[in-house]
Amino acid sequence: MVPPMARVLVIDDNDTMREGMAVTLKKAGHEVLAFRNGLEGVAGFQAKGADVVVTDLKMEAMDGLEVVKQVKAHEPSVVVLVVTAFGTIETAVEAMRSGAYDFIQKPFPPDLLRAKVDAALELSRTRQRVTRLEAVTEALSSDLAERTGTHLLGESEPMQKLNIAIKRSAATDATVIIHGESGTGKELVARMLHELSPRKNKPFVSTHCAALAETLLESELFGHERGSFTGAVKRKLGRFELADGGTLFLDEIGEINASVQTKLLRVLQEREIQRVGGEETVKVDVRVVCATHRDLKAEVASGRFREDLYYRLAVVPLVVPPLRERPEDLTLLAKHFVAKHGPRINPAVKALSPDALSALQRYAWPGNVRELENAIEQGLVFSEGSMLEEKELPAFLQSASTRVTQTPGGLPIPHGDRPLPDILEDLERQLIQRAYEKAKGVKTETARLLGIKTSALYYKLEKYGFIQKGETPEE
Repeated sequence: MVPPMARVLVIDDNDTMREGMAVTLKKAGHEVLAFRNGLEGVAGFQAKGADVVVTDLKMEAMDGLEVVKQVKAHEPSVVVLVVTAFGTIETAVEAMRSGAYDFIQKPFPPDLLRAKVDAALELSRTRQRVTRLEAVTEALSSDLAERTGTHLLGESEPMQKLNIAIKRSAATDATVIIHGESGTGKELVARMLHELSPRKNKPFVSTHCAALAETLLESELFGHERGSFTGAVKRKLGRFELADGGTLFLDEIGEINASVQTKLLRVLQEREIQRVGGEETVKVDVRVVCATHRDLKAEVASGRFREDLYYRLAVVPLVVPPLRERPEDLTLLAKHFVAKHGPRINPAVKALSPDALSALQRYAWPGNVRELENAIEQGLVFSEGSMLEEKELPAFLQSASTRVTQTPGGLPIPHGDRPLPDILEDLERQLIQRAYEKAKGVKTETARLLGIKTSALYYKLEKYGFIQKGETPEE
């Protein structure tokens, strides 16, 4: 027996019309449920469901518009066709506003009904596919969050302790301060605190305090009124207002000046802000999470950071360990970055060779997880096989000179005790040089290999002297 193409529910108080539509649709291969009035039709729909509903508009007790409303309220994705002999434009518009998909004026030939129902059925199936896809996406997202989003990658004891502390802190509204060296993943911790909190459906707003000039930081955080300073041509909402109901992440909180420290303390105490140039206060409901690589207690002792603000911020302190203190996590992270960036940069690469892993383990990683990720990305750009080899990693990882020496206090001194900014800049220069050579000087291809915009590439090429300043970009 051939299964029906679809289940169509027909409602019409005219026996001849109802039976005629039922016969037409059954001949087209559909299962038909027919009802003589709106009350019975809605009850039948709620009991058995349908892919498409065809309803008369003019009926006693419950008219077609009410049928549309009740059917859509019960199942928003169902497609409803309205049939009427009173086919005015106003009636059609009203039916559409109530949720009807289409409008058929009596009398009509059987072919028109079949065509309208076929079109409605296609829409119904599309909506069902979208609903299923959304459900699958939600389930996959939930599963992904369970496996990766709700914890930091790492099997070491310090990372396990940190993951537990994050989950416990996330359930509260307590202000959190995240300590850690550059590149350890402090912003990721902040995002986890937000995603695991009751505020997860509200905004997460991030601000890098050190990246903004002192004169701009106050306006960025608290907003400003029109005309409050030169260039303030309209009111601007600050990050606190934008994050209302959610989480505000203040990265490098140790870099803010005394004036902003005072205003931030007031916000934390009073839960209200005052825009630059404004007189009114605005209530805000924001959870503040901040991060710093500085020793804020030392900054307090030196007088550079307010003690009362420090204790307001450090209700829950979290420490992200540097990569050198959890070497057992390095292999896991390296494989993760190959899986993360490989499909985009070099899909042929599926793994790291033992020699490459050994080279990674010999290095001290002063730039922490961010430096490791950059190194893996560079290796992927130049890898020519299915396995990332040591020779394809950045030059500073390919030599025995990368072995770690230590100070009496046990701190690693990688690569001749060079400053971290110099190490990262050298890594970037080498990456750009090798990509530029591989692309034979074609800048658009170089940008593609590096995964950056051409405009950004030109800036880097000028910075490292590969091209003359002001050279015209390629189209």
